[in-house]
This record gives sequence, structure tokens and C-alpha cells, in this order.
Amino acid sequence: MFWENIDRNLKNINLKLSAIREKTNLIILPEMFNTGFTMAAPTLAEPMGGKTMKWMHKTANQFNCVVTGSIIIKETETTEKTNITTEKYFNRLIWMRPDGTYECYDKRHLFALGKEHQTFTAGNKKLIVELNGWKICPVICYDLRFPVWLRNVDGEYDLLLIVANWPERRALHWRSLIPARAIENQAYVIGVNRVGHDGNEIYHSGDSTCIDPNGNVVYYKRDEEDLYTFPIIADEVKKVRRALPFLKDADEFKIL
Repeated sequence: MFWENIDRNLKNINLKLSAIREKTNLIILPEMFNTGFTMAAPTLAEPMGGKTMKWMHKTANQFNCVVTGSIIIKETETTEKTNITTEKYFNRLIWMRPDGTYECYDKRHLFALGKEHQTFTAGNKKLIVELNGWKICPVICYDLRFPVWLRNVDGEYDLLLIVANWPERRALHWRSLIPARAIENQAYVIGVNRVGHDGNEIYHSGDSTCIDPNGNVVYYKRDEEDLYTFPIIADEVKKVRRALPFLKDADEFKIL
């Protein structure tokens, strides 16, 4: 990623995606894929339907697939009584379809250690989307640490998808939590993380991965940028849930 450089990042991603030859249903990009993980929201945020979302639509249409990843979004609100206009910023995942329709998920857990909560507004709603018969739950980076938020209630998803800017210094946590989420939720988990140093000289080792519902590694890559296409098997989810039907024994709870 090129630090806080939207045009250069989109051009770079275009170059990498040009290598795709296989029929592709879903292209997954990291957290804040057009800027890097930055708190410079006032200068880099885009409105809904802005440059990057138009690029996502064009790319989804070009490959006839869904394109997803998170970007910085700005929303403006005007208070009716005072007529004062304020701006809110969201770390927002966009699920862009080839026809230009889309869904959104706002990062629920903001990374306080990086002061993300001082700039961004947290989301409060999970997103479940469908693609080719798969039920998919996309989330963002720090959300991975919170198993209650990610609990697969009543088998509501088959694939948990995490886009991230997760630093190498905590890579062991990333590599441990992703298989745990797969096993406890009896679902595939795909984690897509950036590679390289960011503008704060924090190194990211990537460690992008796909884990099956039994905790087996389908794909893993460390320290290198990579464009890799792989299939996942719906019957594997069904087989695991038939053999070990423990989701039905889970504790009931409500998120307030």
C-alpha cells in the first residue's frame, strides 16, 4: 500500500488484478485498501458513491464478481434545532456487486490503542450477505478479537471474512484467533491483511489465510504481496456440522 495515496493505490490494485485469469466470484481487499490504516479521515474520507466506490463498481463489473474491502467514508449531519453541520467518519466495508448495488458494514470495534475511536464512529449492526448460496459475514480487523460479536448464531453464516491492517508484532494473535473462530463457528474464515511498512513505520507481515471449518489451512502467505485465487467447498461446512452438531448447544445471549 502507498501511504495516504488513493490514486496510486487504486492504480496499483488494478495492475495486480490484471493477472486474474480464473473465473472469480469474490475479490477481497484489505482494510482501508486505498489509504492504509490512517486517522487522517478529514483529508482522505470520501462520501458514499465517491471515487473509490466508483472504482469498486467498475472493477466488479469488469470481473463480473463482488469486490469488497474497507475505506474511509464521510457522512454529514445537520442538527435541525441549531442548524449546525457536523461530519462523522466511518471505517466502512463496502460489498460491491457488478450491477452497482452494494451493502455496507461499519467496523464495530474501534482500535483504541491506535486512537481509532477518537476519529471514527463505531457501527452497531452485523452484516450477512449471500453469494452463490454462501452466507457470508464480513468484518474488519480488530473485530476478530471479540468472539461474542462474531458468534455464528443459528448458523447464520458459512464464511467469516476479515479484512485487516494487522501489525506483525501481534501476528501470533492473528494466526491463533482465525483458526479458533473457524472451529468454534464451524465456518470457513478468510483473513486478508496488508503487507509492508505503513506511514508510521509499523510493519505488517500479511499472514493472509483461509482456514476451513475443521481448522485446516487452505491458504497462507507471509511477508509477500500475493494475488491468489482458491476455491472453498460448501459441502465441507455441511459435513462438519452434521458430524459435530454443537452449534445447537451454544449458550443463548443478546448483544446490547
